[in-house]
Amino acid sequence: MHIYAAKRLGQAVLVLWAAYTLSFVLLSALPGDSVNNRIQNPEAQITPEAGRIMLEYYGLDRPVWQQYLHSLAGLWRGDFGFSLTNGKPVEELIGQSLPGTMQLAGLALAFGLVFTAVVAVLGNYAPWAWLRGLAGSAPALFASVPTFVVGILALQYLSFRFQLIPSVDDGTFRALLAPSATLGLLIAAPLSQVFTGSIRSTRRQPFVHVLHAKGAGEGFVFRKDVLRNSALPVLTLLGLAFGELIAGAVVTESVFARDGIGQLTVGAVNTQDLPVVQGVVLLSTLVYVLVNLAVDLAYPFIDPRVLVDGKSRRFTRAVVARRKSPIVAVLPAPRPLPVEAAMP
Repeated sequence: MHIYAAKRLGQAVLVLWAAYTLSFVLLSALPGDSVNNRIQNPEAQITPEAGRIMLEYYGLDRPVWQQYLHSLAGLWRGDFGFSLTNGKPVEELIGQSLPGTMQLAGLALAFGLVFTAVVAVLGNYAPWAWLRGLAGSAPALFASVPTFVVGILALQYLSFRFQLIPSVDDGTFRALLAPSATLGLLIAAPLSQVFTGSIRSTRRQPFVHVLHAKGAGEGFVFRKDVLRNSALPVLTLLGLAFGELIAGAVVTESVFARDGIGQLTVGAVNTQDLPVVQGVVLLSTLVYVLVNLAVDLAYPFIDPRVLVDGKSRRFTRAVVARRKSPIVAVLPAPRPLPVEAAMP
C-alpha cells in the first residue's frame, strides 16, 4: 500500500510541474502584458524611469528562461508573485476568491451525485418501461445543453419570473442553489450514463442470479453487492469530472455574477495578468490532482484486487491475517505421506 501511494504521489508532483511549465510557455508566447500595456498607454502618463522600475520589480526585463527559473523557485517557496494589475500577492487574490468557488463546486458535486443516483436507479429499477427509457435518455439531454443556457433559463424562470432565487449573489444559501444545480448537471451527464450501464452489467453477473435464487430481495442485493461492484467505474470518472467543475465554474460564476475563481480568471485573462493566470492554473491542477489521488487511494478499500504493490493480488483471509498480526503465519499444505508410511 505504501509503494502504491508513493507512486501516485510522485505522479501528482510530476503533473503539477508539467502543468505549470506548459502554462508558463503558452502565456509567455502571448504578445504584451499588463505592465507593458500600461507603460505604452499615453493616458497612463508613466515616465520611462517609472516604467523601468516597474519592469525590474516584476522581473519582466529578464530573459524568459530566467523568468521561468525565478518563478519556479518562488513557487517552491510558496511565493506565487504579484498581480500585474493591482500589485497584490497572487495567493491573497486566490485566497479571497477560493471560498466562494469551493462552496459552489462542493454543492454542485452533491447535486451531480444525486442526479446520477436518481437517473441510474430509475433507468434500471423503474417499474415502467417508459420511465426506464426516459431515465436512460436523460444523460444525453444533460450533455447536449450548454451550461450557460441552463444558467440563463434558471435565471429567467426561477429569478425573474417566479422570484424564487435572488438574481445576484447576496451571500445566502438560496442564491447558491441555482448555480450549483446548473453546474451539477455538467458532471451528472457522464456519471449517470456510466453508472446506469455499470448497474445493468452487474445485474447480469452470475453471482446476482445465485443471490436471487437463495431468496435475497432486489433491495438487499443492490445495497450489498450491486452498488459496490458498480461503483469503481463511477469513482474513476468522478475524479476526471471534478476538473469540469473547476472549468465550469468560470462560466457559471459569470452567468450568475458570483465572485470566485471564475471571475478572477476572466479578469486576469482580459488584462493579461500572467501571474494570476498561472496561479489559477496551478490551483486548478492541484485540486484536480488531489481529487484523483484520493480516488486512486480509495480503490483498494472498495475492491482489494486493485494493484497495491505492483502486483495483482487478491486479499484472501490468510493475507489479511498476516497483515493484522506479523506473528500469524500461513502454514503450507501438508505433503502426502509415502505409501510405505501410510500402510499399517
